Amino acid sequence: MTTDTTGTVARDGESRPGGPADSPFIRACRRRPGPHTPVWFMRQAGRSLPEYREIRATVPMLESCRRPDLVTEITLQPVRRHGVDAAILFSDIVVPVAAAGIDLDIVPGTGPVVAEPVRAAADVQRIRQITRDDVSYVDEAVRQLVAELGDTPLIGFAGAPFTLASYLVEGGPSRTHAKTKALMYGDPELWHALCGRLAEVTLAFLRVQIDAGVSAVQLFDSWAGALSEADYRRFVLPHSTAVLSGLASAGVPRIHFGVGTAELLGAMGEAGADVVGVDWRTPLDVATGRIGPDKAVQGNLDPTVLLAPWPVVEAEVRRILEQGKAAPGHVFNLGHGVLPETDPEVLTRVVALVHELSSRRADQG
Repeated sequence: MTTDTTGTVARDGESRPGGPADSPFIRACRRRPGPHTPVWFMRQAGRSLPEYREIRATVPMLESCRRPDLVTEITLQPVRRHGVDAAILFSDIVVPVAAAGIDLDIVPGTGPVVAEPVRAAADVQRIRQITRDDVSYVDEAVRQLVAELGDTPLIGFAGAPFTLASYLVEGGPSRTHAKTKALMYGDPELWHALCGRLAEVTLAFLRVQIDAGVSAVQLFDSWAGALSEADYRRFVLPHSTAVLSGLASAGVPRIHFGVGTAELLGAMGEAGADVVGVDWRTPLDVATGRIGPDKAVQGNLDPTVLLAPWPVVEAEVRRILEQGKAAPGHVFNLGHGVLPETDPEVLTRVVALVHELSSRRADQG
């Protein structure tokens, strides 16, 4: 069955001429040639943009994620300013968890804080499944954005079960993930019950976005790099696979990203994504060798390089484009999110440079 919500995106994976499905970004995700290497930035919707800060000055984070008008405006801001090849939905990874009944807040300067961290089976039972009605504001925002963006694809996203579980167990951000690992090792049954429930919530949240018209999705496993490969395979991979394989029939590219995952790239490539995001620690040609030849890669400029003089930025962009040639598809991005102190003009220049260099390379090739 094919549902074409944008007029160009076929949910059976077949592209129609023009539109988001034929964009450089989607072509790269599907390992098809395009006019240039596409580029977008994680955390491009906000962080460094003064127009974003002006909106957020009086609006709490969770409220801004629940207002379709603000989600639409914030998502569009970097597309207008930078000319990136894809928009990413403005939201937060804890939005579906809050919709599932968990009492939490996003505290400025800290991040998500959970009122009652998960400690027992009864806490897992408090996490209920979500429906479209629970996140109707996301559905509405995606539909507005698809109409506004035209041929520019919109990326939906969600947090992966491990990263969400870490927040829920720790009660907030953690450097060591000590409580998370203690639960994981000490009570594997409870751990898998928690991650299984979160996988269901995440899958439902992404399906809402896909049904509303996003052209691709990204699953963020920000904290997976805290694990060994053996622990990743035992405690994380089954649940990430449940999410990504659950979207196999949706017909949109699936991106999987984590930080500090150099030793996990092979395992992450097995989870079912079409594109594996690579942080700045691993060169893209090395990453491709670990991931395998049947996946595109995304990345991987160190976000701090954007604070350096322009000649340094240009040299690093050239290096990454060169190393990205080893992959069957390359989406240029940062190795993590845009830092708040980044000059937006530098981001705009990087987009133009990537387009210029990769277009020239295509002409010469």
